[in-house]
Amino acid sequence: MKTHYDGKVAEVWVIGKTTPKPDWVEEAFAKHYIVWMDNHVRVLMSALNPSVSTNLKSGAIGTIGGGFAGYNMYVLGYPGDVLDVTNHRIVSAKQFAKQYMFD
Repeated sequence: MKTHYDGKVAEVWVIGKTTPKPDWVEEAFAKHYIVWMDNHVRVLMSALNPSVSTNLKSGAIGTIGGGFAGYNMYVLGYPGDVLDVTNHRIVSAKQFAKQYMFD
């Protein structure tokens, strides 16, 4: 779903096993960039870019050596949290309500 954060359009997904999944989320699950672990998801943030659908199709992620650089590559999200792929963050429902706006 699209929303606005800090005056700019942001692409988000409300984390949940039964919540609607945009195409980029489905593709990220298929590539194991987002994985369910018990009652939460583990997200490989370094693989998710604002134009994630394009990057997933082209494989344009990671480093030249094939690995991922940096720490904090994985972020955990729980049902009801919101994954903001545009800004590379997971926020609680409470933070989302305060910081994001719909048209």
